[in-house]
Amino acid sequence: MTRFFIPLALAASVLAVAPAAAQGGGASPRITVTGEGEAWVSPDMAVITLSVLREAETARAAMDESNAAMAAVIEAMKEEGVEPRDLQTSGLSINPQYVYPNDRNDEEKPRIVGYQVTNTLTVRLRDLAKLGGVLDRSVSLGVNQGGNIVFTNDDPSEALTEARKRAVEDALARAQTLAEAAGVSVGDVLRISEQTGMPQPRPLARAMRMEAAADSAVPVEAGENSYKVQVNVTFEIEQE
Repeated sequence: MTRFFIPLALAASVLAVAPAAAQGGGASPRITVTGEGEAWVSPDMAVITLSVLREAETARAAMDESNAAMAAVIEAMKEEGVEPRDLQTSGLSINPQYVYPNDRNDEEKPRIVGYQVTNTLTVRLRDLAKLGGVLDRSVSLGVNQGGNIVFTNDDPSEALTEARKRAVEDALARAQTLAEAAGVSVGDVLRISEQTGMPQPRPLARAMRMEAAADSAVPVEAGENSYKVQVNVTFEIEQE
């Protein structure tokens, strides 16, 4: 499973900005808590990286071999139903390969002995049932690097909405616990906001088995994604 920590940003989304004045003209007593909410959803899309690495004596020869292999991979992706908008060349590198002077050769200085070309394709696969077969086919066509897989959701808005509701409920429960311990009551909400953060995928223990499309297909586990929202809520305190 993959967990995404997504406190999607509302720097300060104020619900009520005019706290009641206490005696003497000061601000009313208040309590601020942080609530967390989490919602789980099965992924509906995988983002994979596929790289073709080729080596030859000249850069031209290495590039030609890389181009031929990657062209076959791209054509195979289209045959699998991947749309052009979901195919993106995400890297191309040409690196000379050197032999360096050492006690086992007669080299006087570093010398280029060949070239290495790497072409990387990023694929968004929206039919997860095809993932194992796509990976297996890409390797058969010449992919020999990459293979990184990220399971994600095309539209996580429902999960985020549910996580937000749970985060607010959690904040209210925390505030009530603290208020009861202090002998006071929770009043109106004065301020509520989400904190800014970035997605941080990490594997979790439970997973959903995705059966391979064929005996030769790569076995994969899709799991579930967890979307976690954090909110800061300020409540007015009502004296008992």
